[in-house]
Amino acid sequence: MKISLLQQMYKDVLVGIPLAKESHHYTSLLNLCIEQSPEKDESCNWMHLPSTNGGIRSHQDTDMSDAVVPTTDDISNSFANMNSSFCPREVMLLQLTLIKVMVAKAESQEIEFNTRQKYCEIFVLLLKEAKIDSKLICLLGSYDPLLSHMASKSLASLVYFQLKEENALNVTWLTFSLKTLSGFPGNTQVAECLWTLTTIIKDILKDKVLPKAGILKKLLAPLDAVLEGFYNSILFHHFDSHRYTSPYSEAANNLISFVDLLEALLASRIELEQPLRCQRVLFLKVSYVLNLISSSIHYLIKKLFIMLLKKCVLYKSREDAKSGSLFLRNPSLYEDMGALSNGVLQVVNLTWLNQIPLSEKASYFGGSEAAPGGDTQGSSDQPVLRALSLVVLKALEFKCQNSATEAEIKGEFQSSMAQLLIFWRSHLKSSPQSHPVVHPCEWLSLIFIEQDDDMWEAAKAVLLIYLKFDRLRHDAADNLSQKEEETWNFLTHASGCNPHCIFLFFLEKIAFDSSVLLDFLISSETCFLEYLVMYLKLLRKDWHQFVDVCNHFDTKHSTFKSISSVQPPPQEKQSCMTDESLQNACREQEPQTLISLASSHNYLVFTTEQRDNEVSESNQSNSLICTDSTSLLGSLQSLVNYDSSDDSELESDGKECLVNTKQVPLNDESEMRIRETRFSYADNKRNTLKSEVLPLKQMGSNTSSCVTCMLSSDNIIPLRITIYKSTKCLEELQKAISRLQRRNLFPYNPSALLKLLSHVEKMSKNVNPQ
Repeated sequence: MKISLLQQMYKDVLVGIPLAKESHHYTSLLNLCIEQSPEKDESCNWMHLPSTNGGIRSHQDTDMSDAVVPTTDDISNSFANMNSSFCPREVMLLQLTLIKVMVAKAESQEIEFNTRQKYCEIFVLLLKEAKIDSKLICLLGSYDPLLSHMASKSLASLVYFQLKEENALNVTWLTFSLKTLSGFPGNTQVAECLWTLTTIIKDILKDKVLPKAGILKKLLAPLDAVLEGFYNSILFHHFDSHRYTSPYSEAANNLISFVDLLEALLASRIELEQPLRCQRVLFLKVSYVLNLISSSIHYLIKKLFIMLLKKCVLYKSREDAKSGSLFLRNPSLYEDMGALSNGVLQVVNLTWLNQIPLSEKASYFGGSEAAPGGDTQGSSDQPVLRALSLVVLKALEFKCQNSATEAEIKGEFQSSMAQLLIFWRSHLKSSPQSHPVVHPCEWLSLIFIEQDDDMWEAAKAVLLIYLKFDRLRHDAADNLSQKEEETWNFLTHASGCNPHCIFLFFLEKIAFDSSVLLDFLISSETCFLEYLVMYLKLLRKDWHQFVDVCNHFDTKHSTFKSISSVQPPPQEKQSCMTDESLQNACREQEPQTLISLASSHNYLVFTTEQRDNEVSESNQSNSLICTDSTSLLGSLQSLVNYDSSDDSELESDGKECLVNTKQVPLNDESEMRIRETRFSYADNKRNTLKSEVLPLKQMGSNTSSCVTCMLSSDNIIPLRITIYKSTKCLEELQKAISRLQRRNLFPYNPSALLKLLSHVEKMSKNVNPQ
């Protein structure tokens, strides 16, 4: 009978139908059937709870490791042989669900006022007369995990309701929480207590009307000292890594529940002008968490704490974006971030990163194994790898930003970046299809390319570090010598934090596609706009460095530097080196040059003379690189404007690219007019009317050779591939933004950004004249 009445009440509440009967009637329906012993022990040691098979058991705060817990099959058979209308468990679950739904309805402005008032009357009767809060607390210790979970949710809803409607904290719940947390590790209801508190905080944060500051302070102030003591106890005084080797143990459940609470406390600190100690303790005593991460606890718990640290270092960035600088409004955050940064950098310099064995198997949807043929990037857990990297970079950023002199931070910066580079190399293996990483600045894009928001946070951190160092250097000396500038440039590249290098490596990864940059600018999920504005300002005053880095990129992708250093045979204007002569020349190079040749991926160089030494139009490339990489061929084709449909057909061929050239005399033979020179790997049979460049032949572990037609060293025009692509990408981005702005489709005013992009376009004209 009771179950049918509850079902009807549930339907009425869902639809919003007013409850017609008096409040006491509904209170009796919602009152939990839990009988307390005459002694009324506050610890609920003698509460009689309905077991999952419909019987009654005595709930005791004792070790239940030897208890026989019914299996799923036993429970299913019991339910199958029992009328559901008489199952105490089903009745209790419906009661708990109704309480939670009614609290939500009572807070909704869409429900009529009289109906909401009725719900409030029922809650007052449940709390004052039925002592529903005491019964829910006792139900937290149920052996049935679903009952325990629902009891926690319902209890949190009622405590939240009292805070909001009565501006009062539930004394019964507060007493239980204080006793449970202060009694750790002796108390066995720690996880359930933490669940309830976490849910209350989240409910307060989700409320759009409630004055959060006052309610949060009323909730957390009485628990402040106990929560800090619990933090010290569970993470330090009573921490034993052997108790956390299984994620299913009670100890692991307590620790995982505490991570959820710490995350809620972190999210709530923005609401208070002066955060409480329980909201700051994670920052001030981060060493406990760092030691835990490097211990032998289960990997799942390590991962949760690492992700929590990532949220800590990103806390300031994301809240600044919402409401301005937090340091000005909340000085305690400055102290907290300083303590966290110092703690992280201290252990990083002690090889802490190498003590964290990342899981070799990430989690995959539908199973624990990667799909056959899938690229797992060296099998390390990529989200954790990115999170740890971001924690170190953001800690370095804060430390550098708050350093007064270069000497104060330079040593720690170099040491931390060296440890980070070692960490990246050990966990991110190159796949057989990819080229080996040969430059430290490339690691950043490789690590973060799959996670946009993290990637731009990392890039912004590195850029801010660079700008701070640059400012400190110029403040210390007005005029820096050329040697000092070279030393500085070497340091930035060796440490993997040269902003021009990082930006160009990223553009390479996205094939210089301006539409990708436009997506980042429009998205509100990344800090790309902030990063791009800072970088373009740097680019405006550091243009020569950008050009130098672009030239190094062109050298990296070709053998131009090695070939041009060879003394050509004496010719009046042009010469053609044979395969044999180039092979001999390559053998004469220094070991360092040979290594650079070996790592150039068989790139080929073809140069042509231009009339009056002018730079050709974009459809006449001065020097083109052909590789066995289809992607690079495709990007090179974009530099050529085909004038006929016949030429356009070649664009679809991933193995060929077409370039118009001038006359090229070949040695002592008669002049041969080459109107179209085709670089082809597929057809190397004909060599009469076409000048073909063949792939490099392997001459050993570190040498290569090629057939190349080239000019004398006096008439060589430098490669401009990278700077052309990068500036062209920014120019296309500028046009796309302007087009959207004219149509009022851009989400914000991009005037300042367009001005910076326009300045870059003007500077690029001097390098890429049209």
